[in-house]
Amino acid sequence: MRRLFALFLALMMLLTFAACSSDDSGEAAGGEADGAKTLRVAMECGYAPYNWTQPTDENGAVPIKDSPDFAYGYDVMMAKRIAEKLGYELQIVKLDWDSLVPALQAGAVDCVIAGQSITSERLEMVDFTTPYYYASIVGLTRADSEYAAAEGLAGLKGVTCTSQLNTVWYDVCLPQIEDADILPAQESASAMLVSLDAGKCDLVVTDMPTAMAACEVYDDFVLLDFAGSGDDFAVSEEEINIGISLQKGNTELLDAINGVLAELTVDDFTEMMEQAIAVQPLA
Repeated sequence: MRRLFALFLALMMLLTFAACSSDDSGEAAGGEADGAKTLRVAMECGYAPYNWTQPTDENGAVPIKDSPDFAYGYDVMMAKRIAEKLGYELQIVKLDWDSLVPALQAGAVDCVIAGQSITSERLEMVDFTTPYYYASIVGLTRADSEYAAAEGLAGLKGVTCTSQLNTVWYDVCLPQIEDADILPAQESASAMLVSLDAGKCDLVVTDMPTAMAACEVYDDFVLLDFAGSGDDFAVSEEEINIGISLQKGNTELLDAINGVLAELTVDDFTEMMEQAIAVQPLA
């Protein structure tokens, strides 16, 4: 009887040890892997050249969480640099544009790197790093459009136009065009460009990198840059400065990312963006 009892105790101890080992492994695979913390970065993965989705890891693309696809673009390049410098494992989380800030507020992700302008409205909801890109605002039209030769806002009078939902382009810039027929906002940058290509509108307003990337894809697009004309879109610096957003109060990560950005120059930003535009899908 004693021998059976001893065998029973030994068996129970073995099972307990196995269970503990299994639990420990689960924890290691969750928030940390091999002692390295994970930086969860949210973006649309559909906003070239800032970010996009592709089927392979070509050019150094990163796997998208819970997806067989990969993400790449300027934002992914920046996320990789930040994660490497800070010693984090990088995880890309694909979310719709309108879900980015709520996910951050809920703590579902650590930061958003998605071509967001650092606006006063957003600063009420999240914190921002120093700019990681400076994006001037331009227009796009088709080569056969009557607006293709416009040299300023006056040349766009009466245009049928649209842009992306919840952006400076739509909320601030389009209303500055006299007698503009402003169509409902598009849910994404790609939808905005498709609308223009399909002839549903004559103009979209966006930032310079998006416009440059679009012109690589759509041969009949014409970029309208009114900078220096004296008849350009009136925007503040906060509306063209692009930053990385974080949950309010996360000063430790904010300071750490700002430290990485401080090592980069405007020329570095420009070079990285040119690299992203060169390898964007369909370029």
